[in-house]
Amino acid sequence: MLLTHRKRLLTLYRIAAKYRLDTHFADVPELAVLARLIRSHPASIGKKHQPLGVKLALEEMGTLFLKLGQLLSTRSDLLPPHIISQLALLQDKVAPFATKIAIDSIENCDTGLGQSVQTLFARFDQKPLAAASIAQVHTAAFHDGREVVVKVVRPNIRQGILADFELLRQVAQWLSARIEAARAIHLTEIVEDYRQIMLNELDLTLEAANSRKMRHNFTNSRLIYVPEVYYASQQVMVAERVFGVPISHTDVFDKLGYDRAMLAEKGLTIFFTQVFRDNFFHADMHPGNIFVETLPDGSAASEPRYIGLDCAIMGELSRQDQLTVARMLLSVMNGNYHALVDIIWQAGWIPPSADKHALIRDMSRIVSPMVQKPINEIDFAGVLFEILSIARRHRMSIPPQLMLLLKTLVHVEGLGRELYPQLDIWRLAKPILTAWVKDQLDPVKNLQEIKAQLPEILLSTTDLPKLINQSTQSLAMLGASQDAILRQLQTMRADTLNERRHDWIAGSGLVLMLALSAWSAVAIHLYLAPVFLLLAAGFALWRILR
Repeated sequence: MLLTHRKRLLTLYRIAAKYRLDTHFADVPELAVLARLIRSHPASIGKKHQPLGVKLALEEMGTLFLKLGQLLSTRSDLLPPHIISQLALLQDKVAPFATKIAIDSIENCDTGLGQSVQTLFARFDQKPLAAASIAQVHTAAFHDGREVVVKVVRPNIRQGILADFELLRQVAQWLSARIEAARAIHLTEIVEDYRQIMLNELDLTLEAANSRKMRHNFTNSRLIYVPEVYYASQQVMVAERVFGVPISHTDVFDKLGYDRAMLAEKGLTIFFTQVFRDNFFHADMHPGNIFVETLPDGSAASEPRYIGLDCAIMGELSRQDQLTVARMLLSVMNGNYHALVDIIWQAGWIPPSADKHALIRDMSRIVSPMVQKPINEIDFAGVLFEILSIARRHRMSIPPQLMLLLKTLVHVEGLGRELYPQLDIWRLAKPILTAWVKDQLDPVKNLQEIKAQLPEILLSTTDLPKLINQSTQSLAMLGASQDAILRQLQTMRADTLNERRHDWIAGSGLVLMLALSAWSAVAIHLYLAPVFLLLAAGFALWRILR
């Protein structure tokens, strides 16, 4: 396994040199050592700067690195424009695989398809509409005239994903063993969770189920439209074709006359609705998955909605985590850092030994200036990450399920800022969060929930005698176990006392022997002294061996 990981690292090193990635980060001092290392590889000899080197390198490195590029593609505040422009191409312009392979997957499908494309469709377009890290999409039409899209998973990518995640797991374990911050965010658990998420993406039946659930949550919505899924298997999914413009094409929105501020507000409303109303949020919201509705001919829709695509990665939180996150966000918006720390404390994310007042001072000192900036300068995701950074210094433990939410928030804010730089995320989010928290803490609603669950509660009481009997037996067994432990402790205590008594006697005897040897040397005769010394040594050796 170690040999495999080493070979994979060497392969990544070769790819980085082949595309001269060092030339793309030449102005980043922190990466100077890495840049020199890349330039020293033989694969870099004779190679010059390649304008699309970052995109091409990530494509060759594999699916995991493509996903990382997609995540970073919305963060123009973190990377320079020439890098962002390349990463944006990874959203839906990855190199496609052969159409024949896609057709073979469709015709060999065992769920609802499994026939020739000529039988299934009146038209099947050979050229892919889009190609992404996991799958590519072809347009087609049913014989009844319905326009559809056919999504096909890339061939033979599962083993590569498993191998890369095994390498990533080893790196996470290494970092967690040495760096407190890695332990605080449960880095190994995050890697394992994301590994499972990516493996789930390879099963299109799960994406189909998520799409149907999200479509149900937004039935007749004026905010978002989720296409209908017609057929799905692990490798192939056929869904309704909808027409729209990618969220990153802001120039097209201007030509169509769309209100970009309104679109940005709708996007944030959709996000907070998914997280707090439905507890089922789209967790892969890069521009390749988010479109705005148009008419089939590309003209403007009268009331444009968002289009929800690629529902493979969806997030959910426990009710307690939902409430904790909502109260945390409200505390930040209100600048109430005492309440913020109290909420984190009550959630059990900070150890009891942490200095609560020092944590409050750090929050006020570092976060407050960030929040007091003009609305269009506030990096909302940055504020949250700074809060987590401060909390980690105080040994805060961050639940892994929240990291997926933070990743989604990074996407959402990046998209919103690109669409409308003056976006007021605070004004939009605060009433939504306030209303939701009040609703969750409403005693009338809680009583109604208890009333709705009353039949189940009453039915569960039939098990009460059995539970009482089991509890009584468990207590009896626990008592017997405690008695046995007590007897063992008493025996050990008695043995210890005996050992101490013997040690005292042995020590006294040894001192007596030594005293006699000294006395005999002076008072009786010199030759008797060695006899007493030998007796003392023998006595001590016997005691030690015993």
